[in-house]
Amino acid sequence: MSQSVDRAAAILDACAPGPQRLTHLAELLGVHRSTVLRLLQTLERHRLVRRLDDLTWTIGYGLIGLAVETLDRMDLRTAARPRLERLGQEIGHTIHLAQLDGHDIVYVDKVEGRGAVRMASRIGAPVQVHTAGVAKAILAGLPPDRCEAVLASATFERFTDSTITGRAEFAAELAKVRKQGYAVDDGEYESYLACVAVPVRDGGGAIRAGVSITALCAIERLEKLRRHLPRLWTVASEISQELGWTGPAGVGRSAG
Repeated sequence: MSQSVDRAAAILDACAPGPQRLTHLAELLGVHRSTVLRLLQTLERHRLVRRLDDLTWTIGYGLIGLAVETLDRMDLRTAARPRLERLGQEIGHTIHLAQLDGHDIVYVDKVEGRGAVRMASRIGAPVQVHTAGVAKAILAGLPPDRCEAVLASATFERFTDSTITGRAEFAAELAKVRKQGYAVDDGEYESYLACVAVPVRDGGGAIRAGVSITALCAIERLEKLRRHLPRLWTVASEISQELGWTGPAGVGRSAG
């Protein structure tokens, strides 16, 4: 049973980015096509996948509905959404919200600002912890053991000339975040993007999430993007207060 569940989960992961052919799924799982077909038919009965006219398979409407319902019930996303939308409209850039989920940091919401270019980040997808501003904002405020648990899966893969690829260098970066109260991504994953990010706290004062502003460098480079930090700190404080935080306003500035 566990093997079938693992295979079904692998199928859903493979189909999430886009439609997949039966032969590709069979190769991915290393099993015969008939085995994959039986799994697909079971998932289809539960509306978790669906077959398209070109005989490829994609995510089903049932799974999409479950995801939307779950996201809508999340206290964090519910508290943050109207504030993220307002911030995106005000400054015209893309706003991301990422949450600490066990040993992972995942995007839980994204708002495209006025005229903002669509970005590859996807709700529900994990962030690159060694490059993303939201990840740095979260990690800098975690207890050392929790931070190490999240970093255990970090690849420190180089994506651009600005990417931090060593643990010692990354530790120095987190120390800088703690001191200044905010994090940045200076073209570290995609050279043409820059971002500033601050943490969000829960009712107990623990870092629960991070919120960021991301812009095309051609429109607003990092040096200029920092001018939005006061507004970003205010939004993070408002979200934190909705989650029960009663500490000082400007929650990002107390990250250290």
